[in-house]
Amino acid sequence: MNDLPSFDEVHVISDIHMGGKPGFQILRQTGRLANFIRRVGAARPDGDVALVLDGDVIDTLAEDIPGYVAVDEAVATITRIMEDPAFADVWAALAEFVKTARRTLVVVIGNHDIELAFPTVQRFLRARLAGADPLARARIEFSTAGAGYTCLVGGARIYCIHGNEVDAWNFNRYEDLAKVSRRLNAGQSIEQADWNPNAGTRMVKEVMNKVKQRYAWIDLLKPETAAAARTLLAIDPSQAKNITQLFGIIGERSKGAEEVDRRLSADGLAPPPAAAARAVTMEDVLGPHLGAALTHDTDDLLRMTERRFAAPPRAAGPDDGQLGTGGLIWDRLTGWISGIPKDEALRRALVDWLKDDQTFVVSNRDETFTAVTAAVGPTIDFIVTGHTHLERAIDMGGRYYFNTGTWIRLLEFTAAMLADTTTFKGVYDVLQDGSMAAIDMGLAGIPLVRDQTSAVCIQVEGDQVVGTLNHVVGDGRGAPEVVARFARSVR
Repeated sequence: MNDLPSFDEVHVISDIHMGGKPGFQILRQTGRLANFIRRVGAARPDGDVALVLDGDVIDTLAEDIPGYVAVDEAVATITRIMEDPAFADVWAALAEFVKTARRTLVVVIGNHDIELAFPTVQRFLRARLAGADPLARARIEFSTAGAGYTCLVGGARIYCIHGNEVDAWNFNRYEDLAKVSRRLNAGQSIEQADWNPNAGTRMVKEVMNKVKQRYAWIDLLKPETAAAARTLLAIDPSQAKNITQLFGIIGERSKGAEEVDRRLSADGLAPPPAAAARAVTMEDVLGPHLGAALTHDTDDLLRMTERRFAAPPRAAGPDDGQLGTGGLIWDRLTGWISGIPKDEALRRALVDWLKDDQTFVVSNRDETFTAVTAAVGPTIDFIVTGHTHLERAIDMGGRYYFNTGTWIRLLEFTAAMLADTTTFKGVYDVLQDGSMAAIDMGLAGIPLVRDQTSAVCIQVEGDQVVGTLNHVVGDGRGAPEVVARFARSVR
């Protein structure tokens, strides 16, 4: 007997990242999102429809919370997010959805919304979305223990998982979340010093949030190393002090790599032998090309940084007083180019760095695809992940893999932006400005933000089960644009 829930349609979105205050918010298309949710709620009125929010629904790491996780203040933090005018209509649409018969809302945990695992938060969300209606409350399901969500559509088995489970930077320690939940139910709390964050959380809270105060685009620009980190250092070498902070965090990431293989698989209940620690290099932070451009080794760079920032303040020079690692990185990076402005040097470097880049190729079998599909058994027909913010649609030979992409702003250095000096100078100026308003304004005729909000739909169509990767467009009320479509026979 198969007791999995069965639907006529399942819609999956992820990486919404509701959170942060104005100017710090990375979700833009909130009206489109609210209308999309209402459209799904009205779909197939005589059928059973599920909406799966596949992780990073909210973003508490963008909130002003003490430490790395909201515990006693978790409900207050989520209340602030729900009542923020920027996000309020999305929550109103979700409330309408769960109050509709034969609709099911599934909330899967990610790595930016770990507080969803706490019973206090789940009770609060049920009350806010469904009120006292027991049927509406029953239409809300939480998957917050790392198992993902499995259901059936026309006999095809669907498996939704956020994807951070295979990411050594960002995996969740579900055992620790369970311990916090037990304490909260028992009327206790935890000290922030007792919480052991993953390396990705440390990177966001200790490094990225500081950088974002000046350069709001830093976590929107893809690919992260070949474009974002190197562009940051080119525009503002003083940010090297933040980049070098990653060295200790990378050590934490190396320890995480020992655990991450056990997150998604049912195997490996006994801890594997500890792997030998690998020395951390500048290449880990900057990538192979920029790392190779430096003739100094990591210890030299760190010693130089320590000397520079331990020295007493002095008058600003040609580099605005920011000598040391940052200046060295830029000098080594562009040493082969002389007599040209920084923006043109960066443009030429980006053309080289991004040559043959596959980041935005929908069929690219990236690391998340490889790791997740290796851990999923052959009985799963459709695998759906998120986490990377990069949409994917891949035919595995009768089985199918999707990544739902994201609803946040995404920036990409397109061929049009890099085509000539004049155009890129405009891009460079926007990046140097750093504000979200400048990013949204973009350039005349060349938007910097991709107008791309992605969703996956798996549904019964006649005698077939059809999976599509869609772009939700316009105001979200109309039919989406199909990016990729796979069909298989109903069993």
